[in-house]
Amino acid sequence: MPIANLTPSDKAKVISEALPYIQRFWDKTVVIKYGGNAMTDPALKTAFAHDVVLLKLVGLNPVVVHGGGPQIEDLLKRVGKKGEFIQGMRVTDAETMDLVEMVLGGHVNKEIVNLINQAGGKAVGLTGKDGRFIRAKKLLMESLDKPGEVIDIGQVGEITQIDPSLIAFLDSGDFIPVIAPIGVGHDGETYNINADVVAGKLAEVLKAEKLVLLTNTPGVLDKAGNLLTGLTPRKIDALVADGTLSGGMLPKIASALDAARSGVKSVHIIDGRVEHALLLEIMTDQGVGTLIQSA
Repeated sequence: MPIANLTPSDKAKVISEALPYIQRFWDKTVVIKYGGNAMTDPALKTAFAHDVVLLKLVGLNPVVVHGGGPQIEDLLKRVGKKGEFIQGMRVTDAETMDLVEMVLGGHVNKEIVNLINQAGGKAVGLTGKDGRFIRAKKLLMESLDKPGEVIDIGQVGEITQIDPSLIAFLDSGDFIPVIAPIGVGHDGETYNINADVVAGKLAEVLKAEKLVLLTNTPGVLDKAGNLLTGLTPRKIDALVADGTLSGGMLPKIASALDAARSGVKSVHIIDGRVEHALLLEIMTDQGVGTLIQSA
């Protein structure tokens, strides 16, 4: 039912339902991976920005990590390049890295910052190069078909260290960090890092209360299209083995599971195509999407 059709009593109940969650999550960090349709549909973009600002105003500390796959694909097509993925990771040669950095660190990051600021927040855009706060090295990916063989996928990074002091400094000033998933190597090399991986590792380092991953599905689905929740490592291994989980869902699930095992209180994969999905997950009794458990 649209909010405009709710009675004043219904609206009061909705606000009242949020109270225990506001109390529970006061001054707690929530890391949000922002991607998919939520980043391309104008109404969803506006709703997301409003949700993030509301979370900040009621006492939570939201940290946004964003992707930008569709925007990168659009630019690659315009320059005559074809995107390629291996095990859910984008193959990134030197030219592609320049384009990725331009899209993620420039256009996409600043658009999100502007949307949050327009909604009344104080957002600051970052990449891992700022203060060298995301350190990385070249990712050596093992072939699934030929165990022991390493696949070179270019300037794709594996996180070696995240320095939380920059995020803590911004939080102390009531700023909302918006982070593009670009890391920096020992000698200043630029690395493209999967946004789900950055969000998961950042949630671990910040000791976040929640990690929320927005996707283009209702959550993790079985082969019949049914929503799965309460997933454990054993269940996830079985879903990978039978091919239910593949492609871009693999780094998402791996990051979610690592975060849960490393002390993040709850990890959720939710449908970013649903308006205000973030508030539905964090501030209501029902919750949405898939919950990942550590055991």
